[in-house]
Amino acid sequence: MIPQISKITELLENSSTATLFDDLEKLSLSFLNDSELEYLENKTRKETDCTVFKYPNILLFSKIKEEKEQYLQIEAARKAGSKLFDVLKAEKIKIVQLINYSQPEYLPAFLEGLLLSGYSFDKYKKEKEEFYLDEVLIFDNKITTEKIDEIKNLAEAVYHSRDLVNEPLSFLTATQFSKEIEKLGKESGFSVEVFNKKKIEALKMGGLLAVNKGSIDPPTFNILEWKPKNATNKKPVVLVGKGVVFDTGGLSLKPTPKSMDFMKCDMAGAAVVTATVYAAAKNNLPVHVIGLIPATDNRPDGNAYVPGDVITMFDGTTVEVKNTDAEGRLILADALSYAKKYSPELVIDIATLTGSADIIAGGQAIVAMGNTKEYIQKIKENGEDTFERIIEVPLWEEYAKSIKSTIADLNNLGTREGQTTIAGKFLEHFTDYNWIHLDAASVSFRFEKDNYTPVGGTGYGTRLLYNFLKNIN
Repeated sequence: MIPQISKITELLENSSTATLFDDLEKLSLSFLNDSELEYLENKTRKETDCTVFKYPNILLFSKIKEEKEQYLQIEAARKAGSKLFDVLKAEKIKIVQLINYSQPEYLPAFLEGLLLSGYSFDKYKKEKEEFYLDEVLIFDNKITTEKIDEIKNLAEAVYHSRDLVNEPLSFLTATQFSKEIEKLGKESGFSVEVFNKKKIEALKMGGLLAVNKGSIDPPTFNILEWKPKNATNKKPVVLVGKGVVFDTGGLSLKPTPKSMDFMKCDMAGAAVVTATVYAAAKNNLPVHVIGLIPATDNRPDGNAYVPGDVITMFDGTTVEVKNTDAEGRLILADALSYAKKYSPELVIDIATLTGSADIIAGGQAIVAMGNTKEYIQKIKENGEDTFERIIEVPLWEEYAKSIKSTIADLNNLGTREGQTTIAGKFLEHFTDYNWIHLDAASVSFRFEKDNYTPVGGTGYGTRLLYNFLKNIN
């Protein structure tokens, strides 16, 4: 639940307050007694935050240390916001006022960290989350109301992305996913078109249809569009998200039960695309953006596709199936081919595609590759700004050798080594435009809380793509 946020021109007395600063001497601390002041001074010499309790309220002081890279200082402000939420939750304080005695850009990050920390998913719990922050009051004339609204809407978009990932297959089938997308479209203003199985068959999207063969639930193909009248781009940016709502691995069953336990998150890329378009519409971003989401589950049934099958993709390419657990690239390939009809300025796909991406990134970043140095550099810069960071790997031609097939145009697996890039080379075959591939397998789902990132769906990539779109021109 996102709290109410408003600006104030006078500080409230006897109210919990969080102060962001970089120099303690610039603060007016007359409201602290001598022992409290001494405690604050000693604590902030050694640490970055200090909490002074003046029951029933708290005073939190967060110091932003100077770093060589400014983006690290901005991230420190987000983490300070997360620390504030933890303190408020522990003390069950529902109203807080924020003061900024530091750089102007730190307060927005501080607020962002605070809001992102307030997420919880208790839909299926008998006992619901007891604590929600009700109100945030901001005493800082350097931040505008428009900026506050943008941060609030973006945090709400991240919440939606996390919700979608956290929903189990018992609720979020491909068909239900389309309904959830339509709801978010109505709420924020983007349009939605959903292709049913009959339409997908007519289009001959062989990758999506093959992956769906083992399911009792039909697939969907979703087209999301935000096209404001003041769009600054003549050609659209197309975002493609992998929408495998649950992945068993198909007949190439995943090796251990544990590796399947959290596979409801295999549609995290699609959730991020949905949330990004939502945020763009909610904040009236002057960018024409289209989202393409192929959606299905991947299950082993009597009629499921099998290793050795040859399938014909939307663009006519034939693919020999070597492994049914390499299904994400099959449904993405159909969507990437379909994207050609828009003559796009750029296409970005995002997916939980390969386990080897986690080995590369170690839970800390998205692995990226593509054919456009200019846009990859831009997205890397936005990755630092949002602290949703990017590790770039090359797309050398040598990686394409192993996806050649003796009986079809391609095979869907290649070798075990270099699998993240091999998957990228497979996808590259279906592109003829500026293109970036984002493998988010390492960061889309967490098993432990990490500052403002919760257990479960993270929404990682939503803020990255939103800020990339915002700064694309």
